[in-house]
Amino acid sequence: MKTALSRRSFLSSTAAGAGIMTLAAAADEPIQGFDDTDTTTRTDVAWEPVSDRKLRVGIVGFGVCQFGAAFGFQDHPNVEIVAVSDLIPERCEGLAKACRCNKAYPSLEEMIKDDTIEAVFVATDAPSHPRHCIDVMKHGKHVACAVPAAFGSVEEADALYNAVKETGLTYMMFETSSFHNDAYAMRQIYNAGGFGKLVYCEGEYNHYMETPIDSYKGWRIGLPPQWYPTHSNAYYVTISGGSFTEVSCMGIPSIVDHLKPENNIYKNPFGTEIALFRTNEGGMARMAVSWDTPGFGAEAGRVRGQKGSMYGMQYDGIADISAVNLNKPPLPPTVGAGGHGGSHGYLMNEFVTAILEDRKPLVDIAWALNMTVAGIVAHESALKDGELLKIPQYTFG
Repeated sequence: MKTALSRRSFLSSTAAGAGIMTLAAAADEPIQGFDDTDTTTRTDVAWEPVSDRKLRVGIVGFGVCQFGAAFGFQDHPNVEIVAVSDLIPERCEGLAKACRCNKAYPSLEEMIKDDTIEAVFVATDAPSHPRHCIDVMKHGKHVACAVPAAFGSVEEADALYNAVKETGLTYMMFETSSFHNDAYAMRQIYNAGGFGKLVYCEGEYNHYMETPIDSYKGWRIGLPPQWYPTHSNAYYVTISGGSFTEVSCMGIPSIVDHLKPENNIYKNPFGTEIALFRTNEGGMARMAVSWDTPGFGAEAGRVRGQKGSMYGMQYDGIADISAVNLNKPPLPPTVGAGGHGGSHGYLMNEFVTAILEDRKPLVDIAWALNMTVAGIVAHESALKDGELLKIPQYTFG
C-alpha cells in the first residue's frame, strides 16, 4: 500500500588552527538549515500543558549560528529564562536580548553556580560539549546540548555517559533530524511494526563548505566529516532506537584547501566520508557526511524493512499503517517549529516536557552517543583505509 504523507582524541590546543584561512562570511549568507520550515502538525487536537510550573533555564552560547536563542526556550509558557552566558560580551548581550533575559554571566562556569537555575542549554563550540555538559550536571542541573554529544574522543563520550548515570539528571542532545517530518513519521511506523526489522537504511548530511563557517578557535576548519555525523546517523538510531555495532568507512581526499591535512589541526585529508555500518538488528546502513561536494545541501534519509520501505513521506509496504498518525503533536501556540526541517521547537519542547513529567527524553544519552561515537570510529576506519572496526555500545534506562 502507499500512504502519502577510536579512541582518537580531539587535539586540546585548537587556537593554532584559528588563523589558517579566511572564513566564510556567515553574516552575509544564510546558514544551511536555519530557514523556518513547514512541519506536519496534527490539527485535530490542541496543545495542552503537562504542568503549570515554569522550568528555570540558563542558556550558554550565541556564536555565529546563534543557537542559544534558535530553539525557542524564551517562547515556551513552561520556561523562565533565568540567565544567559557567552564569553564574548557583545554576543552575551545579543543572547540576553534575544531571550528577553535581564541576567547575564561572563562564563558558563559562573552561570552554573546560580542555584536558581534548574536546567541549562549548552550551545557552545562542539569540542567543549562533553566538558560543559559534565560541568552542568556536576552542579546539579539538567542539560540539553547541541550536536554532537562528543567531538572526536571516545574517552570524553564515556565520561559524559558516566556523568549522566551517576547524577541521574536529564540529558538530551538536540539532533534536528529526529524531528524532520519524514523521520518522525518513520519512527511512528517502525514503532507500530510497519517496517519489521530494518534491513537497510541510508542517511546523508551534505553541507558544502569551500571555506568553513566561522567558529570559536576555528574548530570547523578541516573538521573530519564523520566527527559531525548525527544528522545522517539519526536516520537509523532515532527511527529504531538501535545502534551501529561495526563500521567500514572510506574517505575521499579533498581538493578544498582547509580539508587538506597540512592545513588543519586534525591532519584530516577528507572532505567526504562514506560509512557502511552493521546495525544491532543485523541490518546495514550507509551513512554519508560531505563538506566538499557542491550542489544541493541535504539532511535526509530512507529506510527499507522486511515489511515496508519509506523515502520522504511515501510509505510502500505490506503492513497496514492506516491507524498510524504520521503528524507531530501541536506545539504551544507561542512556539514555532523553527529551522532544520521544523525541528527546533519540537526538540526544545521535548526536553522541557521530559523534565516536567520526570521521564526519559527522546534523544537521551544512549541515542546521543550511539549516533556520535559511531562517527568517531568511522573516521578512524577511514584513516585505516576502510578497516572494519567495532563500535562501543551505550544503553540507558
